[in-house]
Amino acid sequence: MRRKNTIYIISVLLYFCVLSANAQKGEIQGIVSDDLAVIAFTNVYLEGTKLGTSSDENGRYTLKNIPPGTYKLKATALGYRNFSKNIAVGANEKLNVPIRLTAASEQLEEMVVTGTLKAVSRSESPVPVEVYSPTFLKKNPTASIFEALQNVNGVRPQINCNVCNTGDIHINGLEGPYTLVLIDGMPIVSGLGTVYGLSGIPNSLIEQIEIVKGPASSLYGSEAVGGLINIITKNALEAPDFAADAFLTGWGEYNLDVGAKIDMGKKTDLLVGINYFNFDELVDNNGDNFTDLTLQDRISIFQKWNFQRESNRIFSLAGRFFYEDRWGGELQWTPEFRGGDEIYGESIYTRRWEVLGKYQLPVKEKLLFSFSYNDHSQNSVYGNVAYLADQRIGFAQLTWDRKVGSHDLLVGGALRYNYYNDNTTATVSADEVTIPSVFVQDEIRLAKKHSLLVGLRYDYDGRHGSIYTPRTAYRWKMTDNDILRFNAGTGFRVVNLFTEDHAALTGARDVIVTEELEPERSFNVNLNYLKKIYADNGTFASIDASLFYTNFSNAILPDYDSNPNQIIYDNLNGKSVSQGISANLDVVFPSGFKFLVGATFQDVRQTENGVSNRQILTESYTGTWNLGYNFRGLNLRVDYTGNLYGPMRLPTLGENDPRSDFSPVWSIQNIQFTYKGLDNFEFYGGIKNLLNWTPNRDNPFIIARANDPFDTNVVFDANGDAVATAENPNALTFDPSYVYGPNQGIRGFFGLRYRLN
Repeated sequence: MRRKNTIYIISVLLYFCVLSANAQKGEIQGIVSDDLAVIAFTNVYLEGTKLGTSSDENGRYTLKNIPPGTYKLKATALGYRNFSKNIAVGANEKLNVPIRLTAASEQLEEMVVTGTLKAVSRSESPVPVEVYSPTFLKKNPTASIFEALQNVNGVRPQINCNVCNTGDIHINGLEGPYTLVLIDGMPIVSGLGTVYGLSGIPNSLIEQIEIVKGPASSLYGSEAVGGLINIITKNALEAPDFAADAFLTGWGEYNLDVGAKIDMGKKTDLLVGINYFNFDELVDNNGDNFTDLTLQDRISIFQKWNFQRESNRIFSLAGRFFYEDRWGGELQWTPEFRGGDEIYGESIYTRRWEVLGKYQLPVKEKLLFSFSYNDHSQNSVYGNVAYLADQRIGFAQLTWDRKVGSHDLLVGGALRYNYYNDNTTATVSADEVTIPSVFVQDEIRLAKKHSLLVGLRYDYDGRHGSIYTPRTAYRWKMTDNDILRFNAGTGFRVVNLFTEDHAALTGARDVIVTEELEPERSFNVNLNYLKKIYADNGTFASIDASLFYTNFSNAILPDYDSNPNQIIYDNLNGKSVSQGISANLDVVFPSGFKFLVGATFQDVRQTENGVSNRQILTESYTGTWNLGYNFRGLNLRVDYTGNLYGPMRLPTLGENDPRSDFSPVWSIQNIQFTYKGLDNFEFYGGIKNLLNWTPNRDNPFIIARANDPFDTNVVFDANGDAVATAENPNALTFDPSYVYGPNQGIRGFFGLRYRLN
């Protein structure tokens, strides 16, 4: 009996101890607003702790169980400048702290890391970096980031095949292999990275997308010749507890994004994301007996582990698995015809997995070890031609970051492992190479308003020897609202046959590599001007304009013209130049009206033997816009987005091909309505491709000889060239590579988002 009483007394004492401990903790609450209204879903947190929350639909936030002490209260919301305030919290104290945010542009003061491998505010970066948030992507919802980038000025998703609909990302008119894709700063360095690296990451787990236009090989090595796309995922503090986004379109496309944050203990958090997309409708609006849109069934599973360590040292580990089954072709095609020559179909099975991580070493100096590995397996058939390929790429990097006086130093070393093998004649045996690299970067503060960045990278490739890539950047902050940047640097690219072979096969042409290809080299200069304008009535605007010039030597180019049945890859004996001007105007009005408009004028051409030609599939100018208005009283937002593309040279089959050699001016425009009147829910819907534009306009056909995809009735001469006959008067062969825009016409869409914080 005495023992039971003792246990009872101890339990009561423990209970009151717990109550006393909780009673000693404080609380902060308040409302987040601007000059006109409350702001929902603002991230509010205490810097350096795991205490954080989001404001509800009424702008109210609450931070509980705060140990006594002094903290920095921070708040971030899209379209507003970051809020920061020091707060002293006492025991049992409940503080009311209203947060007043000031309107800013869509993409002005965010922290960026891509330009220099260091986290700095965008306005302080010596390298121009464009930043796009998940909210920007939501204004024209798509099933992948690849498609969403169509509304970014100077960036164009290029579909390379009418049948299988695979593609790549063009930055300032340069082909996809010139673009490097990163996730959390780690290179997803594979030939199809700009397609598969940009699919299957849920919007709810994306913090922002950073884009650098121009060479960055001095930090990132090969493939960073035309530009970078860095997808930065959320940390555990900013991610929602649960988020789901599902939509469908009038064409029968279904997309589901699900993301969740899971607390695995006091020092470990897990982010999980799943993306599923399905389209299985046979659509042939242009009447050529071929699918207008490839049928697809894909799933992507993403995980990111964040580990809390002493002194806020970094440790994160992420992984992703991607699987896709896609096919396009004649409407009668079924899987039993796969690889045969009766019914034409292009069927692609893709399996890909990736792992990447960052670990800050437990030493006084700031040493960060980063690594990534991906395995890409592709089982494809294009008619009766099989393409079986495996690619494995490993990457490890160690950087040392230190400030010494007016110098901000970054020194690093990297090791990249490439393995590639396929069943084509271009790859006699497996290609396996290890490339070590070292680099150094120094950002020097010359004066209060002037800074200079210099850097140099050295790579050793056993196939090509030593490769040096220097760069420099100068930043002049003329006033608090005017920044001028000048960047100059070099880049290099080692040919990646995984990309080149795939592009050739999807066009039903043979790949020809005429010689051992040398690394492609580039020299780039870029002049950038950023202007911020604050009006007395609360209107905010920013102007971001750039002049760019890139000169390539040893350019690796596909030749579509010499032989209509081949794509010939060779180093250009001459020069290739990309030059132009680009500008964005971003304006935020107090009324709730916002717009972002951009335009790029460019000239991309190659000169060989005194003859100059515009690069194929490269537009002369492009424009993008994003107009939005909030009807606050109705909880309704309207977004009108679109793009405009100038003429581009197209891959025809010679002088007798009746299809146009140049595309017309064309535009894709969309409108969306979003309703936010229910707690935690968003309903959205609208119309895509309002003008119902498709590339078959003013063309007799898009796919050459779609009625004879195996060239059964084509007569060839002794040289292998097609001969004109009564049945084939233009001497054409089957070729679906004549493509420059999507075949999808006008369609409605409807979706639902749910977010739980």
